[in-house]
Amino acid sequence: MGGFARGGIAPTVTWLLMGLAIEAIAIFVDDLDGLGHVAGMICFIFTAIIANFYRDPDRAIPKDEGIVVSPADGHVMFVMRERATGRRPGKNESSIHDELTGDWHETPCEGPLDFPNEQRWEAVPEGEESESDAWRIAIFMSPLDVHVNRAPIAGTITRMEHRTGKGLRRGPFVPAYRKESAWNERVRTVFERGDGLRVESTQISGRLARTIAPWSGEGDTMRRGQRYGMIRLGSRVDVRVPASQFKANVTGANAEKAEFPKGEFVQAGSSILFTPV
Repeated sequence: MGGFARGGIAPTVTWLLMGLAIEAIAIFVDDLDGLGHVAGMICFIFTAIIANFYRDPDRAIPKDEGIVVSPADGHVMFVMRERATGRRPGKNESSIHDELTGDWHETPCEGPLDFPNEQRWEAVPEGEESESDAWRIAIFMSPLDVHVNRAPIAGTITRMEHRTGKGLRRGPFVPAYRKESAWNERVRTVFERGDGLRVESTQISGRLARTIAPWSGEGDTMRRGQRYGMIRLGSRVDVRVPASQFKANVTGANAEKAEFPKGEFVQAGSSILFTPV
């Protein structure tokens, strides 16, 4: 049911009541030469800002068979075909260190499209496509967008993994509209459909966003478009699917099309990102 996201009612009501109390004092007791009304208006402004941020409208979820819907509201930063070139190392495995992204084992997972672990990806040059490639769509969520995230497919959450970014407790916090923000603090969630298809959705914090709040966990069964978490303030969500099974249905800013200078705008749960080939 639409309205406020989890955790949004308390701060909204608190600021509203503070504003009403200050206004009542200013009207019936003493307005302190107008400062009371100014303080009341500031409280009302904060009430509006918080209510806008925590809004959680209902969405019409498309019922087309086999599609992948957007997990987030925002502009599509880019659409890219990628291949895995490495993975996070296990215990006692050799690794190489990258200053921005951390430690990597140079061999990708045996089944990269099962998304069993966080992997390192690179763009696929034209003419070198393979069956193990993935499509990635990155969605930038501005502070004014709805920040509730929704399941891109109907299925079970088989993996939910939190990473702090560069090995630090909190950070780094590169602005979410930059490609390098993929290595910010993040939560990687893998959804598995009944036929075995897996979709990877990664919630990524931005410079302002410091809290990723998953509302579901491993083993939970999700409906397509069901709410599964949110990110507070400006942030980003990346989605990967097997490239051999899907084609992208949206345009990213990297396409440099005049009609979408910031990339196509999509809405969580209702915009179709990928359709079956």
